[in-house]
Amino acid sequence: MALNKRGIRVLGVAESFERDRPKSVLAGIVMRGDLQIDGIALGEITVGGTDSTNGIINLFRKLGRKDINALFLNGCVISWFNIVRLDELFDVVKIPVLCVTYEESKGLEDHIKRHFDDWKERVEAYKRLGERIPIELHTGYTIFVRFLGITERDAEYLLNRFTTHGKVPEPLRTARILARSVLRR
Repeated sequence: MALNKRGIRVLGVAESFERDRPKSVLAGIVMRGDLQIDGIALGEITVGGTDSTNGIINLFRKLGRKDINALFLNGCVISWFNIVRLDELFDVVKIPVLCVTYEESKGLEDHIKRHFDDWKERVEAYKRLGERIPIELHTGYTIFVRFLGITERDAEYLLNRFTTHGKVPEPLRTARILARSVLRR
């Protein structure tokens, strides 16, 4: 993948939810390397469910785009412990997948065990995500990333290219704003 091409496009996916609602809003923003928005898609997944991977795949397919070069996720455990199966997602979309989080964490196993009857399956899915790699952005912030289909060096380059300030890459920041807006309508 030519990371420095002007027309590079990434799909940023973020969600917004409230625990008292059964569904969360999933928003996808296609953004070009010059930070212009080039596409939008909306979907939903179950709050506390196990359908996040399928929801993201459906969002990707809904766009019907062959020109998306990478997929950014705003977290791998979304919509109240709805765990994304990164390996399955990567196998379907066949482009690099980068899952971004913003804080250090000791893990979520105890929280999962406390809240879910199917905690064994969820903990196993959580463990399959693997370790997060800290990446220091050109903005001075450190983020934590899991990635498939791309080297750490290229992941760092791509994340820096799409981060103008702070620690949230623009496709994810914009998708998060959209998801919140739709949830509140």
